[in-house]
Amino acid sequence: MSDILDLASELIRRRSVTPDDAGCQPLIAERLQRAGFDCEHLRFGEVDNLWAVHGSGSPVLVLLGHTDVVPSGPAEAWNSDPFEPTVREGVLFGRGAADMKGSVAAFVIALEQFVAAHPQHPGTVALLLTSDEEGDAIDGVRRVADTFRERGQAIDWCITGEPSSTHKLGDLLRVGRRGTLSATLTLKGVQGHVAYPDKARNPIHQALPALAELVARRWDEGYETFPPTSLQVSNFNAGTGANNVIPGEAKVLFNLRYNPHWNAAQLENEIGAVLDRHGLEYDLHWHRGGEPFYTPEGRLRAVAREVLGGFAGMAPEESTAGGTSDARFIAPLGAQCIEVGPVNASIHKVDENVSVADLEALPSLYRRLLERLLS
Repeated sequence: MSDILDLASELIRRRSVTPDDAGCQPLIAERLQRAGFDCEHLRFGEVDNLWAVHGSGSPVLVLLGHTDVVPSGPAEAWNSDPFEPTVREGVLFGRGAADMKGSVAAFVIALEQFVAAHPQHPGTVALLLTSDEEGDAIDGVRRVADTFRERGQAIDWCITGEPSSTHKLGDLLRVGRRGTLSATLTLKGVQGHVAYPDKARNPIHQALPALAELVARRWDEGYETFPPTSLQVSNFNAGTGANNVIPGEAKVLFNLRYNPHWNAAQLENEIGAVLDRHGLEYDLHWHRGGEPFYTPEGRLRAVAREVLGGFAGMAPEESTAGGTSDARFIAPLGAQCIEVGPVNASIHKVDENVSVADLEALPSLYRRLLERLLS
């Protein structure tokens, strides 16, 4: 068994369902300490974070990842135990194989190889891991970024190992992500009998015109490679279960995925103004998941484009699509951020997997990026 397959398998065996690290980070820290890294464990609440550093000064290049995974779902739905790594026909199966224990293992091996070959490399190379990426993402990289801000810890470049490739390793380079903003809207009415609407106030009827305006709105025309901002209603709940009762309350959940034309505060103000104009009585609670980030053309993108093109055999697509990642917390520190990882085809699914050939190529890909940027 190769070193990368062995380490990835050992990580998969650890049932690190978010926010439990299940010993993944101590295992990694022990290896990196032997390679000459200084390791700091940053625990906030139930969340473990690892900060491993080699070298000093600028530029500061950070490899960013997470050791937690989503639940496997019913184990019997899998063709093999989700927490027992299994290779079948050149493919490694197991929860976290693609998202993202394969990339984390590749990070570790690339870092070991890089500092062994370049012990006096310029600047600083670091690994940042959290066990709170798949969960609430409160005490993970978000909290670490706050700590770095207080310390004055600068980061110039950040490479996140999220599974970004589409069909083959290196065919996509993620250069940004949309922001995410979620809301819980509670609309207040007056409960009553449907036969006497004059004695009640129906919050459903009151809400619909405002919601129709919000979902029909064209928020913008996009930004650079970002699509237009989108508002989606994900839940609408009201009623007592009886068809002859006007409900006294309705609850609506919605989310905005937005590009750099906006920030969370601006969107909150815009939506509040619409609700107020429609005369609604409501409570509105926001959750700011993260602002959008975008890495413009520069050395990081140029180097990544060249390196990935060598692995994929063609220039990668450069994209800002998809959901979001922990890089949203690193970008506000002034870092340029990209995402480079294995094929995103099975993440969060039953029988999550990664090609063994891709897995064995990943350390070389990350090492090549390190060498081009820091040596």
